Amino acid sequence: MMWRKTEGLLSRGRLRPTDDDLQKIVKGTIMGEYYEKKDLEDFENIGEYAPALGQKYFDYYGEAMKAGGLSEREKALIALVVATTEKCPYCIDAYTNQCLSLGISREEMMEAVHVGAAMVAGTVLAHSTQMRKIIKKKEM
Repeated sequence: MMWRKTEGLLSRGRLRPTDDDLQKIVKGTIMGEYYEKKDLEDFENIGEYAPALGQKYFDYYGEAMKAGGLSEREKALIALVVATTEKCPYCIDAYTNQCLSLGISREEMMEAVHVGAAMVAGTVLAHSTQMRKIIKKKEM
């Protein structure tokens, strides 16, 4: 992949992929081998090399996702937000479809994703404490 330095409001002088490479990414030729929709079907095999641990995961997942204090609907929205903030294309696919099957509207899903985005932004900004401490120490 070729990278170039770009200028402008959005790029602010960062290195960015070329337009050609962006087109390849969009068409799936670069990341396609890593994130193929059919790979989601293979998730049930994650315990292939460690069956006992795989089963423990699936048992834990099943318990965690059951309705309890939170409804199945609320848990699906939480899962969708985690999927997007963690940038897991397989999970985004699975939980978008689960939310739709539970009657969750696209507006509700997007609102939930914005909550996740705000939280991620907040955690990034909270970590600026470390930067500010270093600056203040050097200014002493």
